[in-house]
Amino acid sequence: MLTNTEKQYLLGMSLAQLQSVTTSFDVPRFVAKQIMQWVYQKRVVDIEQMTNISKENRLKLKEKYMVGAEKPIHTLISKDGTEKYLFPTKNGLFVETVLIPDKDRNTLCVSTQVGCKMNCLFCQTGKQGFHGNLSVCDILAQIQWAIKEKNIDNVVFMGQGEPADNLDNVLKAIELMTDNDGFAWSPKRITVSTVGLKKNFKKLIEQTKVNIAVSLHSPLHEQRMKLMPAEKQFEIGDLVKTLQDYDFSHQRRLSFEYIMFKNENDSIKHAQALIKLLKPLQCRMNLIRFHKIPNVELEGADEQTIVNFRDYLTSHGLFTTVRASRGQDIMAACGMLSTKKQMDNKSNDF
Repeated sequence: MLTNTEKQYLLGMSLAQLQSVTTSFDVPRFVAKQIMQWVYQKRVVDIEQMTNISKENRLKLKEKYMVGAEKPIHTLISKDGTEKYLFPTKNGLFVETVLIPDKDRNTLCVSTQVGCKMNCLFCQTGKQGFHGNLSVCDILAQIQWAIKEKNIDNVVFMGQGEPADNLDNVLKAIELMTDNDGFAWSPKRITVSTVGLKKNFKKLIEQTKVNIAVSLHSPLHEQRMKLMPAEKQFEIGDLVKTLQDYDFSHQRRLSFEYIMFKNENDSIKHAQALIKLLKPLQCRMNLIRFHKIPNVELEGADEQTIVNFRDYLTSHGLFTTVRASRGQDIMAACGMLSTKKQMDNKSNDF
């Protein structure tokens, strides 16, 4: 029998892939459907728990496969109730996942990469560099554990990494989340955040029905390029023109994320430029307070400036909200996720 590190993972496989697995063992095809139900709907962590599959067939499966489910190795809880989990990945690294409770609703913020290539000036994740894409199993393990342990209403791909830079695995994860034989979620419960990578932007929109959130942070090309190097290869004006080809007027939501920096992007000039830029789109704006990170000189705009900015945009037809700042005391707020310490020290300390 193979060791655990040599085995393949059932979590992350589609029904068609599971049928190939059962065929390779000369096991009836209907067993694949049973495995699918055990993994995605009953959320078992061990093949031995699949009790309606014969012991003989379970033994065959266990020779080469394991479920692949993970539980966090550490949890931190904020004074505001936000929880941050540290998950191991299949290649021996670590990734952070955040649960955000809000009254009677829970949102899970999941990661797609260890580190990030985008190197946005204001983001702690980018400061640790890029160390690899998460597998479909790694992505779904964060969600599978959470929906087993908690009541999760929404999932947002806004954790570590750029989802569009690991798009094939993200698309497959979404497919399994929305498959009736998978988690059976409505795509309306899922939001993918992206800086807007040109090579994958259309593919993300066209191959899913999930909500799209674009990291904007400045409507001005030169300034956005300083904040976000990805602007060099896909200018925000071109990104908006691309979005005009798609319908976001019904159930699917398009939003833009805008971190407010003091004396940088918080002026009336910026508000006016945003209104002009986004006028062709059916969208909303989320203003985000900046959370200070080491060795970055940017400062957050004050509360009154944020409120005034919101009111100006809304009064000019761009519906705008201010996102509540959650989990800052445990480094779980927007832009603060990083597992550099764990990777450098090979330590499990948060």
